[in-house]
Amino acid sequence: MSTSSPNSRVSLVSVPALAALSAALVGLAIVLAFWVAPEDADQGISQKIFYFHVPIALTAYACFGFGAWKALRLLWKGGERYDLESYVAIHQGTIFGALTLATGSIWAKASWGHWWVWDSNQLVLFLVLFLFYSAYFMLRYSLEAGPQRENLCAVYALFGVVLIPISLLAIRLAENYIHPVAFNKHGPQMAGSQFFTFLVALAGMLALAAALYRVELLGKRLDQRLRELREALVG
Repeated sequence: MSTSSPNSRVSLVSVPALAALSAALVGLAIVLAFWVAPEDADQGISQKIFYFHVPIALTAYACFGFGAWKALRLLWKGGERYDLESYVAIHQGTIFGALTLATGSIWAKASWGHWWVWDSNQLVLFLVLFLFYSAYFMLRYSLEAGPQRENLCAVYALFGVVLIPISLLAIRLAENYIHPVAFNKHGPQMAGSQFFTFLVALAGMLALAAALYRVELLGKRLDQRLRELREALVG
């Protein structure tokens, strides 16, 4: 039984490229954020975390959305590969979600003087989203592997997508607003260097998530193939 395929060879080639790209972009974003982009007139140096907190949060949303898309493909077409791809995407989403909560708490401490404010919809609704997807793993590992687990996890992943626009809307409508408005109907609402730094950081986080996704997916597929080979040898 071969453990390689054309798809896996393509993925193996792309992982180092994605890793190098993400390292370059994140490094450039750090330089731009601290040495090029000007300080915010209201928040001062604490605003610098915006260039990382917001891209990390958007990357978490993207991972959850990608996981839901793979779940939809599973329910639509079937296939064990979509179950694994959905699982890995949601796992990456929870990692970036945890980083979002951590960086958001740091920003809240700098802006409000508190690490956490329970009456802030910005924080609480993202926490609800994070806990919802964290419970996905409890559901997954409480069931035996097979079509039933795949279908139930896919439905659960799809339900979570509803929380994403609610979380985004809460940020836009919050009265105690700490996030700079990146866009409105008039376009970017920040200096050109600030907006460019934000875009570089966002691209870096998305590339990092893509690299981590590929690495985890390849590892789990290899582990699955080794188990199948072991079972075939025992049989």
